[in-house]
Amino acid sequence: EVQVVESGGGLMLAGGSLRLSCAASGVPFDDYAIAWFRQAPGKRREEVSCISSTEGSTDYADSVKGRFTITHDSAKSTVYLQMNSLKPEDTGDYYCAVRNNRDYFGCEGYQYYAMNYWGKGTRVTVSS
Repeated sequence: EVQVVESGGGLMLAGGSLRLSCAASGVPFDDYAIAWFRQAPGKRREEVSCISSTEGSTDYADSVKGRFTITHDSAKSTVYLQMNSLKPEDTGDYYCAVRNNRDYFGCEGYQYYAMNYWGKGTRVTVSS
């Protein structure tokens, strides 16, 4: 059974840091990408960051580039999203998702509709 579980969300003042975790297990793909998405109230679910299992490539949305860092601990089967210099606009529900990368290279085109498995999300609230 595939399990995707996020954790690490919470409340933080602007300028602070949080580290989100995504534990993924039972993924039936030899080649896959793990990505973070977020959704603020009334807005679309947007791509935040991605990391690939084989190529080792990463991708960041322009809005978080230079502030967020995605890493993968293969021994723990966990992906982390280190979020620094948080801004109020970073507020939202953060979701971790897994995609079969058979027809993709690295993190190209990691849009929400292409992901195969999703976690239930973890909430991040940043206040000014």
